[in-house]
Amino acid sequence: MTRKLHLNAFLMNTGHHEASWRLPESDPHAHVDLAHYVRLARTAERGTFDSLFLADGPHLWGSVAQRPAGALEPLTLLTALATATEHIGLIATASTSYNSPYNLARKFASLDIISGGRAGWNIVTTAGAEAARNFGITEEPAHAERYARAAEFLDVALKLWDSWEDDAIVADKASGVWGDDAKIHPPRHQGPYFSVEGALNVPRSPQGYPLLVQAGSSEDGKAFAARYAEAVFTAQQTIEDARSFYADLKARTVAAGRDPDHIKVLPGIVPVIGSTEAEARAHEQLLEDHIVHRHGVANLERLLHLPEGTLELDRELPAELPSEDAIEGAKSRYTLVVELARRERLTVRQLIGRLGGGRGHLTFAGTPDQVADAIETWFTQGAADGFNIMPPVLPSGLETFVDHVVPILRARGLLREEYGPRRTLRERYGLPRPANQYTASPVFA
Repeated sequence: MTRKLHLNAFLMNTGHHEASWRLPESDPHAHVDLAHYVRLARTAERGTFDSLFLADGPHLWGSVAQRPAGALEPLTLLTALATATEHIGLIATASTSYNSPYNLARKFASLDIISGGRAGWNIVTTAGAEAARNFGITEEPAHAERYARAAEFLDVALKLWDSWEDDAIVADKASGVWGDDAKIHPPRHQGPYFSVEGALNVPRSPQGYPLLVQAGSSEDGKAFAARYAEAVFTAQQTIEDARSFYADLKARTVAAGRDPDHIKVLPGIVPVIGSTEAEARAHEQLLEDHIVHRHGVANLERLLHLPEGTLELDRELPAELPSEDAIEGAKSRYTLVVELARRERLTVRQLIGRLGGGRGHLTFAGTPDQVADAIETWFTQGAADGFNIMPPVLPSGLETFVDHVVPILRARGLLREEYGPRRTLRERYGLPRPANQYTASPVFA
């Protein structure tokens, strides 16, 4: 088999399960411990993962009583991890809603240079009034407006990353010429959301620009991904839904004038692994038993845009809920959660248990072989190009996956044995280095 899995390690403090910090093995302070993240990055690199990924948002989410809250700024943390690793890609989440293109383009170019071409940007638009108020905005921007701003933001960032030609640096000591001014291209951009005049103050980076990642699955999100994204993180509960999403996104990418192989679809999976299926189920139950349900209720009411006190633990969701069209926040996640609850007739208590590990991503409990079987099935049946691995508990969940599932995937010819000569994150994704738009045809239609 020549096609190989793309694996990304989605790292979240003590693990993706909201109760992971309560286990005896967990360090409640790990979320601000650099040594913890170095250990995780090196473990993922031992498993020949393509990349690791840090989520982020410009506000303090929920109640600090629930789980370790707050996080180190991801670009800062990934810069430190770049010096502690050699091969693995480094993907940071950064918002187009609450950043400026010039500063963010500079930061990602710097990370790409420091890491030798391993940077990736998970492009998000940031829903929620809480974030808006942190930036002096009283009303949450509408969903469509956030994506319009994101498109212009990225267009500006691409101009900035291309504002230096690759050979702009002459470094001719004899003539006293360090650089060629003719090969510097100020964007001089004027648009509805941004005005950016000058060239970036960082040379063009090893990849040209970072791997572009996107995570929205709404209609606006899929349209944005088809135009720009090179990897898409998505949440799907069934293989049927995953295959439908996969086919739709690939078709949209073709319609946008792009090669469908140049966009990789990576659903999230939360693997709860045991030496036997019973052991895996017991571990899953242990985590569920440590959920504090009042936090789950509050989070669910927030997601579903329901007044406080609406939900009852041992009843199903109310018959009347807002439609997706009325949601300005995380539209696709809203629909996924509601459909899961309706399809399986879950009570609120059961739904909170199902969401506790992956917040809507697929949770799979089983032996290493069963986890490998599930991954192989989705990969070979048109549902995924790889997976966003979301260990429920860290570091143990990632170590178990690397030590027991990775060898099975390698034995089946699904995963590389070693990194090989491909150095940059783009090369590992089978992507060409983008041509500079000022000296060749634009990369994107």
